[in-house]
Amino acid sequence: MTGTRARSCLGAGRRQMTNSRLPGLHNLPRAERLTRVAQAAGLDAAARAHLEAAAAHDGEIADHLSENVISVMAVPLGVATNLRVDGQDVLVPMATEESSVVAAVCNGARACRDAGGVVTEADPPRMIAQVQVTGLEDLSAARDAVLARRDEIAARCNACDPVLVRLGGGFRDVEARIVPPFLVLHLIVDVRDAMGANTVNTMAERIAPFVEEITGGRVGLRILSNLADRRLVRARAVWPAEVIGADVVDGILSAWAFAAADPYRAATHNKGIMNGIDAVGLATGNDTRALEAGAHAFAAQGGYGPLSSYEKTPQGDLLGRIELPMPVGIVGGATRAHPTAQAALKIMGATTADRLARVMAAVGLVQNFSALRALATEGIQRGHMGLHARNVAIAAGATGAQIDRIARAMVERGEIRENVARTLLDEMPRKGR
Repeated sequence: MTGTRARSCLGAGRRQMTNSRLPGLHNLPRAERLTRVAQAAGLDAAARAHLEAAAAHDGEIADHLSENVISVMAVPLGVATNLRVDGQDVLVPMATEESSVVAAVCNGARACRDAGGVVTEADPPRMIAQVQVTGLEDLSAARDAVLARRDEIAARCNACDPVLVRLGGGFRDVEARIVPPFLVLHLIVDVRDAMGANTVNTMAERIAPFVEEITGGRVGLRILSNLADRRLVRARAVWPAEVIGADVVDGILSAWAFAAADPYRAATHNKGIMNGIDAVGLATGNDTRALEAGAHAFAAQGGYGPLSSYEKTPQGDLLGRIELPMPVGIVGGATRAHPTAQAALKIMGATTADRLARVMAAVGLVQNFSALRALATEGIQRGHMGLHARNVAIAAGATGAQIDRIARAMVERGEIRENVARTLLDEMPRKGR
């Protein structure tokens, strides 16, 4: 880099530096927060106007859902069609900025629809709260002391949420694990239609003094585990060879075997599954970070591997299966507070957390099938980049009808890049478009 160019870059960097010390920001109204941040960051009038406009509709809701809110980041909400889960048709709202995700579910669901769609089964909605006990001289004796007082622990836990107990949920068991140098208790709690984090955390906090009393130790951490392996959902579907092609069946089996043999491939394999699951989770106001953490931790048990599996049936068709934790809820948190999440649940017809979890597992399996089919045939880029071309066109400045025209032109040229989109956009008036 030349000296002049280097000084230019450094100068630009200095002009963009901000002071992150903004005392009292959280006490200001949202408009004033935006003003302070815009001034500190040097935002121009256009950027500030955009942020103001973006918050015009849902800014007040956002204010109550997060901290130091200055605007709202909109994510496209699409609907996947063709899916049938346990014999019932379902429209699936999906919030995602990745254009190929919704299309993948639509296509994958269509391909297995006439063969019965997706069939699921689910564990009861049980979550785990961990209680860490430290400072113990005899871990085995402390474990036995805890297990001997199971009924008292149950009563104290259930007293935290009588409504949950009346609904059929509540404490189910306590486990005591020796994890040297700690004793770790697992409270197993049926949380019914909630995700359950607040419920189980409250119970863990409540019994901490009692655990110290009966063990003689000191309680450290008291919090749920996102490895929700007591709340698994399983789904399976058949894709007939006469629909997808015998060569595609073999190609998908080979692609899955690659993921089963190599954690580097398995990570991307599972990311494709979570593309679909996270999109439904976000649309319904659920915790996508918890879903991700639980899924990948589950995949890592015994060595990281794929969450799905595939085999060829005696008839030569493709049988796909998936199993993973699904800690989701339809009550509490953003699920209840956000009207878009409520509308998404209504579109889906999910009146219980169990139904939501089953649909989400089905979406993950169908999404994975579509990704593997693309990889085993034309490659992931052709279809993915064709849909991505619209995003590139927008980034280049295209608007309205120009977006699809520029996107089609880039696909035809096989060059989906922003500089190409700008060139095409510049040429449009000269060609009378």
